[in-house]
Amino acid sequence: MLDDGHQPNGVRFDIVSLGEVMLRLDPGAGRIRTSREFHVWEGGGEYNVARGLRRVFGLRAGVVTALADNEVGRLVEDLMLTGGLDTSFVKWIDYDGVGRATRNGLNFTERGFGVRGAVGVSDRGHTAVSQLAPGDVDWDHLFGTLGVRWFHTGGIFAGLSPTAAETAVEAAEAARRHGTTVSYDLNYRPSLWAAVGGQSRAQAVNQTIAPYVDVMLGNEEDFTAALGFEVDAADTDLTRLDVERFAAMIRSVAAEYPNLKVIATTLRRVHSATVNDWGAVAWSPESDIVRAVDRERLEIFDRVGGGDSFASGLIYGLLSGESLQDAVDYGAAHGALAMTTPGDTSMMSKADVVKLARGGAARVER
Repeated sequence: MLDDGHQPNGVRFDIVSLGEVMLRLDPGAGRIRTSREFHVWEGGGEYNVARGLRRVFGLRAGVVTALADNEVGRLVEDLMLTGGLDTSFVKWIDYDGVGRATRNGLNFTERGFGVRGAVGVSDRGHTAVSQLAPGDVDWDHLFGTLGVRWFHTGGIFAGLSPTAAETAVEAAEAARRHGTTVSYDLNYRPSLWAAVGGQSRAQAVNQTIAPYVDVMLGNEEDFTAALGFEVDAADTDLTRLDVERFAAMIRSVAAEYPNLKVIATTLRRVHSATVNDWGAVAWSPESDIVRAVDRERLEIFDRVGGGDSFASGLIYGLLSGESLQDAVDYGAAHGALAMTTPGDTSMMSKADVVKLARGGAARVER
């Protein structure tokens, strides 16, 4: 659907993401506060999208990030390599032996069950990637010499520090200059922005980046919290899977930023930690509003990464020249499937996604 100006065989990467890659420590079915062992995964809002496009959809993917050069950082690298991502643009920062100046991010996350919601405890102060600053990455080499069809970043990375926000702007500007399609996931996290200016600062940063973006992503609250667009006061129920509630707001965003070619959002209604209604809508000037199949009372094993898997499925459809309807169906199906397995990243195959997107059932396969 989107013409990125590049031919697939003339560039090094189909997708490159910019963001933090943390080590997730998962207590499984238990709780963080009582666990005696943790399963280790890698994850990060922007990274998960590129990894999904590599491992699930078979595209050529890379990541721009920074890590402290110690054993934990090398573990994260090993996990990224297992995910199939090119790590040439990882910036390694000398480790001081204690972590006073720079360190690697940790994310303790429990899944929740029934009436007990999921809980996340991030430990990411002074991380290496939060110290990335303009000039640290040769974007002209990446986008101009090597070539990238699609660049993805988002509000989690931009919220890590003032220099991270500036780096996100610099990267988006360079990608636009070289004809690379830019996607941005608003992904608003109040805890990330609290110490660097709060919601008003988040909106200011996102409003600066938005003019360089082609595909804007978010969940049902992000467009209000992170961009400042208000839901109609007459309809303030933010839990309903109601496409009409978002249509006017999405069109307002499109009018404010005429550069946007696609706007997409997931829709979620939480019945319990393990039962959610799940859906998605997308907009383009050609298609107006389209919506994926609503999956009511979807059973959730681990909700982390569902939105990122939606993004990678949507991007795959757009990069493949599919209609916006097919792209949003791929995204919603991939997000639903990813939440049936543990960890931040997807364990699905392209065949799994296509089958569900086309109405396949969960019958046993032998």
